Amino acid sequence: MTDIQELLLSRIRDVADYPEPGVMFKDITPLLADPAAFTALTDALADIAANTGATKVVGLEARGFILGAPVAVRAGLGFIPVRKAGKLPGATLRQAYDLEYGSAEIEVHAEDLAAGDRVLIVDDVLATGGTAEAAIQLIQRAGAAVCGLAVLMELGFLGGRNRLEPALDGAPLEALLQV
Repeated sequence: MTDIQELLLSRIRDVADYPEPGVMFKDITPLLADPAAFTALTDALADIAANTGATKVVGLEARGFILGAPVAVRAGLGFIPVRKAGKLPGATLRQAYDLEYGSAEIEVHAEDLAAGDRVLIVDDVLATGGTAEAAIQLIQRAGAAVCGLAVLMELGFLGGRNRLEPALDGAPLEALLQV
């Protein structure tokens, strides 16, 4: 394990039985409260943005905003929020996706992405991959290319990577931590 992985793991708190019995929630708020850990995380994700040739960073609501915005600033790139449906004013593109029980929709401002944009998607956790897959589809529908997906941690036992690899079409999926 690398020094950065040890630092990041040491600042992630396990919360048993949240939000429901049997779930071990990974709370990143202690990491965000520690300036050294948050800076190390931001730097690592900004390096991924540089290595992928990203021209923009997309953050997925809500913790993807917290991580993605400073990554975009550090990398000198624009930041674009992908929000839950109905939260953005103006013209949007919308993408529906299935959840375990039901469905949801996400949106992006239509004018924020264009052909020629290379987008790195940033989020805190990769679980089943449903939201990330919808974001990939949304970005592609806007005419932009997805150059990668970067997350703080991947919950490998939920199979999100296998779900996303076809949609990523060779673009890297980088997880700083595997849980």
